[in-house]
Amino acid sequence: MAPQRYQCPVCGYPDLPEPPYTAESGASYDICPSCGFEFGYDDEARGVTFEEWRAKWVAGGMKWSSRGLSAPPGWDPAAQLRTLGVQ
Repeated sequence: MAPQRYQCPVCGYPDLPEPPYTAESGASYDICPSCGFEFGYDDEARGVTFEEWRAKWVAGGMKWSSRGLSAPPGWDPAAQLRTLGVQ
C-alpha cells in the first residue's frame, strides 16, 4: 500500500509526505520542494500569505525549489496550479 500524500496549498504540488497543517499539531514546518514554502515559518513567523508566495513564485518563473530533490519526470507547475483553481 502506497503512503498517503498531501497537496501543497500554495502551488498544488501533490506529493508532500505529511499534511502541511493538522488540527492537533499545527504546521508541519516542512518545505514544499516545488515552490519552497515552509509551512509554519513563512506564513506564521514571516506573515507571508499563500497568495503572496504563489505570486512571487509564478513571477519568478515557477522554478523547482528543492536543491536536494529533483523535479519529478514531466513536472508541470502550471498543471499543479490548476488543481487549486489558479491559472
